Amino acid sequence: MIEKAIKEHKDNKGEVRVVTEHLVQNNQVTIVGKVVEDIKFSHRVYGEGFYTFLVEIPRLSEISDTLPVTISERLLADKKELLNEVVEIQGQFRSYNQYDQGKNRLILTIFTLDIKFLENQDEIKYVNQIFLDGFICKDPIYRTTPFGREITDMLLAVNRSYHKSDYIPCIAWGRNAKYAQYLKVGDHLKVWGRIQSRSYQKKLESGEVISKVAYEVSISKMEIDQDNNKQDEIINDLSNS
Repeated sequence: MIEKAIKEHKDNKGEVRVVTEHLVQNNQVTIVGKVVEDIKFSHRVYGEGFYTFLVEIPRLSEISDTLPVTISERLLADKKELLNEVVEIQGQFRSYNQYDQGKNRLILTIFTLDIKFLENQDEIKYVNQIFLDGFICKDPIYRTTPFGREITDMLLAVNRSYHKSDYIPCIAWGRNAKYAQYLKVGDHLKVWGRIQSRSYQKKLESGEVISKVAYEVSISKMEIDQDNNKQDEIINDLSNS
């Protein structure tokens, strides 16, 4: 479990780090999937090396989500290759800024706190679950698809230890989208759902079109903090719809 992984986490000197409880509570990810890109070295922090790889998780439909994962060399132990392994990962969905071509890009990754390697692949149940407890940090954008489906895009700031925050794009659908469009910057929100990958085309200034992948949380359930200053008639209307 994540709690166990947190308590047993050690720094590069072998000393146990004390991590605040909210680190576990407000950002929780569980995935079970197949590694489809082998580990690559990413960076080093205070002498500890970190690696990245991709995990594919089938949806109920024929589509799969392919998600980026970051892991410490400490958790890898003696593992040198992960390709085609089925893994269960407990962790957090984190963000950081990367300076690219004169602009800051928001990079998202699942930061691994605990990993298990599953042997009996015939009995594996694929899992993609996330819980976030954070605050709206950008005005929600409400829209409808060409097929009339209602969507609201949100950016959720989730506090992390050491006075850091992760900024997570989220999408609400249908009735949740109808409600979420009225949220304001600073509103406290809890969401449950899955992490999805979405391919899209981007046209560069040179005219070249490149393929890119976006990652976001698809919300299945959400709760608004009761202290938020919302219009009662909006809440009542949606509750009765």
